[in-house]
Amino acid sequence: MARSNRKKNIAIGAALLATLAALGLGQLALDRALLAQEKGVEAPAFEVDPFWPKPLPNQWVIGSTIGVTVDSRDHVFVIHRQATLNPLTEVSAATKPPTALECCVPAPPVLEFDPEGNLVGHWGGPGAGYDWPESNHGITIDPMDHLWIGGNGQGDSHILKFTRDGKFLKQFGHPGARRDKSSSGAEPKWTGGSHDRESFGRVAKISFDSSGKEAFVADGYLNKRVAVLDGSTGAFKRYWGAYGNEPDDRDLGLYDPKAPPSPQFRNPVHCAEPSEDGLLYVCDRVGNRIQVFRLSGEFVNELFVARETLGSGAVWDIAFSRDPDQRYIYLADGKNERVYIIDRKKLEVLTSFGAGGRQPGQFFGVHSIATDSKGNVFTTETYEGKRIQKFVYKGMAPVRSKDQGVLWPTTSK
Repeated sequence: MARSNRKKNIAIGAALLATLAALGLGQLALDRALLAQEKGVEAPAFEVDPFWPKPLPNQWVIGSTIGVTVDSRDHVFVIHRQATLNPLTEVSAATKPPTALECCVPAPPVLEFDPEGNLVGHWGGPGAGYDWPESNHGITIDPMDHLWIGGNGQGDSHILKFTRDGKFLKQFGHPGARRDKSSSGAEPKWTGGSHDRESFGRVAKISFDSSGKEAFVADGYLNKRVAVLDGSTGAFKRYWGAYGNEPDDRDLGLYDPKAPPSPQFRNPVHCAEPSEDGLLYVCDRVGNRIQVFRLSGEFVNELFVARETLGSGAVWDIAFSRDPDQRYIYLADGKNERVYIIDRKKLEVLTSFGAGGRQPGQFFGVHSIATDSKGNVFTTETYEGKRIQKFVYKGMAPVRSKDQGVLWPTTSK
């Protein structure tokens, strides 16, 4: 009997120790979570809205979706490339003769959605008085609610400006003006280069300070500079390359993550976003870095993200959070298929969300990113992604993981 009681006591003691250990581990996890909150290690939280936007009318489909912007009414504008739609499978009803009776036809290049995801406007394409880009790239609203569009086609050395309902206003630069007509081969030589003060070299995107007095051009796919224009006249004011150096258009060769940082931007210079406190954040896409400048062009700092990424690079586009201090940067990475959330002041990656795939909350070539006044995030996808997604802002939350994966809704609608 004594031996049996002894065994029973040992078993009870072991179970008690296991329980205490489990409680200790649980407490340790709780302590870490509380410590994270005490230290302020938190970030904006999101959920994908799989029901946004609503289906397009008229059997319309969209191609590679190459830009997104939000106006003062929280209307979302996207721009896509009709030419990327496959005539055999995606726009069968638009072929001559049609190979399908019902589906589908290309949507107009520019689409406008209201906050609920309803299509409320559409326009774009060639028209009188302006030259539509060979390959449109980027769309951005300025503080006067005018839309600016660039292009990265071989002859695209200009920028277009429209009202938000598609009325043409101005054209800056001359399409094809910089092409050296004496050159031969698939890739033509160009004159002027990154020191040209009249035209551009395949503009990726145009952004604006809050007053609209200056436009900041990510120029771009051929040139290797940031160009600053008068926001009204389009006149050149200044330009610079990486680290504030004079831009140099020499071929840098393939990116090597083990090599010292390049003293020049690589192609493409993919974004140039001014913040409210007088800084400019530039996407050196293939260089896997954000470079920070004063608006004058003085270099301040840089952040490398996913530095080992090769090919098309990790730093595609950025948008700021909508709090007064713009505490966070949202960085779209179309190679690793995620969005990073970055502490803007510290230039520190806090967490990321997304994963490769075609379902809601996943990405295939996430290319452009924007925010609305409520803090929601909108992304577009190029290549075969061909869509826009909305990520609903859910407030602040402690950072619990480096990579959050797919942000599926926790509650049904």
